[in-house]
Amino acid sequence: MIDSPRAYWEPLWAVGRRYRQINDAEAGLLTEHLGAGRGRPALDIGSGDGMLAQHLHDHLGYQVTGIDCAPSAVSLATTAADGADGRPCFQVMDFATDDLSLLPAPAYAVITCRLVYRFVADKPAFLDRVRRVLAPGGMVWVVTELADRRAADDPLKALGITAAETEVLTSGWSRVTSVDLDHLACYVLRP
Repeated sequence: MIDSPRAYWEPLWAVGRRYRQINDAEAGLLTEHLGAGRGRPALDIGSGDGMLAQHLHDHLGYQVTGIDCAPSAVSLATTAADGADGRPCFQVMDFATDDLSLLPAPAYAVITCRLVYRFVADKPAFLDRVRRVLAPGGMVWVVTELADRRAADDPLKALGITAAETEVLTSGWSRVTSVDLDHLACYVLRP
């Protein structure tokens, strides 16, 4: 597990590392499961270069706040969104440890966590914090790899969450929807 998220991620973003882009299949799933935002607030945890936050704003109509613990990622996201009408706002924040009152809204209709959950050290505490800022009737969108979808000798197997971690993620919600996206799983969690 990563001891210091900022110390781990900042050098990767600073040297230009980029991660999986949103493809047409994922864009379709976002539209199908999250629906039109109609200006409602959304929070993108681990927003990186802002790609998902920008998609939620531009294509689905959410008012998005993107947070990331890496200042270089937030700088990239802010630059990419510059000039966009009502663009997402981005801030440096470690959701797992920083004061939640630093967020611009008290609650969010949608909270996304794309390719980040696997790296969270204390998953139950993280999910408790997510529930604290999820608006009544809101939903959480988590995209993650599953360890059992890779061969035992695949060096990328460690990027996936285990069955026990999946149980932690999906427990305590009134409704859980799981959708496959190639080697990833997308979860829609509702209180």
